[in-house]
Amino acid sequence: MAGDQVTLLDFWSSPFGMRVRIALAEKGVKYEYSEQDLRNKSDLLLQMNPVHKKIPVLVHDGKPVCESLITVQYIDEVWKDKAPLLPSDPHERAQSRFWADFVDKKMYDFGRKIWTTKGEDQEAAKKDFIGSLKLLEGELGDKPYFGGETLGFVDVALLPFYCWFYAYETIGNFNIEADCPKLIAYCKRCLQKESVSKSLKDPHKVYDFVVMLRKMLGLE
Repeated sequence: MAGDQVTLLDFWSSPFGMRVRIALAEKGVKYEYSEQDLRNKSDLLLQMNPVHKKIPVLVHDGKPVCESLITVQYIDEVWKDKAPLLPSDPHERAQSRFWADFVDKKMYDFGRKIWTTKGEDQEAAKKDFIGSLKLLEGELGDKPYFGGETLGFVDVALLPFYCWFYAYETIGNFNIEADCPKLIAYCKRCLQKESVSKSLKDPHKVYDFVVMLRKMLGLE
């Protein structure tokens, strides 16, 4: 809506922040991007998200909205005249929320375990990660997007993790495409959309960032 003041408090490599960036891009919403230092959290971040003290936070006309999937739904409801992300049918909408919640519960935790563990623990994390991706691949089927013909809620939830795949694969020494070719083909296809390609970060830069974190944790 014209005249809206929209600011996104975010961190460049956050897959959760990338969700919000894709949603805003899909809707054509102009906003101010505010990069946050997560080791020295700003007063603004602590003021806008006093409960979790995490990014991303969407500040719309001075009012904060926190947690990425809640924020994406908020964006879909407020800027509803363009590119709907959730279907209008209640059952289809519930299914979209189910799979987005599945992504939320599996991708980050299993991915993090891949780069923070070694040996048997890492092997178990890789197995769990691929297992989750195979379930998503089955749900996607032969559709262009999870919701059908247009980019939707589940796509927005999942796609940001694609730019972390290279880090997971390199550190874990495995190949996601070998197990999930359809899902990787889907991710590459989605990258042809400007809203996605401009919101996701360079996988090699993400890898360098993860290596830095591993060094800080004494894993390198």
